[in-house]
Amino acid sequence: MSKQLRVAVVAGGPSPEAEVSRSSATGIRAALERAGHTTRRIELDATLPSELVAYGPDVVFPIAHGPVGEDGGLQGALEVLNLPYVGAGVLASSVAAYKPTAKVLFRAACLPVADERLVRRGESTAEAAIAVREQLGPAVVVKPASGGSGLGVTLVDADWTAVQVATALDEALESDAVALCERRHLGKELTCGVLERNGKVIALPATLILPRAAGWYDFESRYAPGGSEHQCPAPLADDVTAEVQAMALAAHRALGVRDMSRADFVLGDDNSLTLLEINTLPGMTETSLFPEAAAVAGYDFPDLCDGLVRQAAERACRSVPLAPKLPK
Repeated sequence: MSKQLRVAVVAGGPSPEAEVSRSSATGIRAALERAGHTTRRIELDATLPSELVAYGPDVVFPIAHGPVGEDGGLQGALEVLNLPYVGAGVLASSVAAYKPTAKVLFRAACLPVADERLVRRGESTAEAAIAVREQLGPAVVVKPASGGSGLGVTLVDADWTAVQVATALDEALESDAVALCERRHLGKELTCGVLERNGKVIALPATLILPRAAGWYDFESRYAPGGSEHQCPAPLADDVTAEVQAMALAAHRALGVRDMSRADFVLGDDNSLTLLEINTLPGMTETSLFPEAAAVAGYDFPDLCDGLVRQAAERACRSVPLAPKLPK
C-alpha cells in the first residue's frame, strides 16, 4: 500500500487572487483526503514558517496565486525550511510571474508572442498612451506585468480615445509598478496544460474557452457560475492541436518549470497562434481548466493531486554542504 502523506496546502496571502487560491485549496484538500492523505490548510502570512514547522508536513502543496505565492517568494521560504513542495522552483516561479521576462525566454525559444511596450509607474500615462499606440497600433491589451485571473486587464479597441487608454494604464499601474502593453491579436482563447508524471512530461488536451459573462475571459467569466464554457478537447484540426501542445511543452521547458503548468494562447482566424503567458500554479478546483483537461487525459482529480504530492515528496531535499573554515 502506498504511504499516506501529511500535506500542507498553502493558500491565501497578500494577493487580489487570495480567494481564488483558497477555493483551489479546498478542492485540493478534498481530493488528497479522498486519496488517503492527511491535510491541513495553512494561510500564507507571517505565521507560515512556524505553522509549517509545528505541523511537520511530508510535502507542501502551494496554491497561493499571485504575488508572494506564485512569484518565488513562497517557494524561497520553503527552500529555507528545506521542505519538498509541488510545482516550479524559485527561479522558474519568479520568471513566469513577471511576464516581460518570460517573454524574453519565449522569444529565445522561437515561440510566437505579441509585440509589447512597458510603462512604469511614475511615467505620464497620458504621454505613454500615445506612444503605446504609435508603436503597437490602435488596438492593444493593457495588463499588470505580474498577476493573473484577468485582474487589472483592459482590452483597448481601435476607436478608444487616448484618454481611455491612459485610464487603462492607470488601472494596471494601481496593482503593479509596471504595465505591460501588447499588440492585440484577435481570435479564440485556448489553453493547454502540461503535466509531469512518472518521469514523463506530457501535454494535456487543449481547451477552447468560450466566455459568457464578457467578451473575453475576464474575472467574471472565469469564476462566476456559467461565466464561460470550456470545450475539451478543443474542436481543432489535428495539426493545430499538435502545434498548441508542442508550444505548451516548449514554453514549460523554456522557463524551467516542473510538475505542471498551463499555457494560454490566442488562435487567429488563420490558425496562427500567439502565446500569452504560462501559469505555474494553475487553478485547481475540480472545475478549473487544468483539472478538467487532466480528467480528459485519464487523471481524475484525486489521482492528479495524489501524483503531484508523491512526485514532490520523492524529490531529494536540498543538501547542506560542509562549509570550509575560513583560512587564518
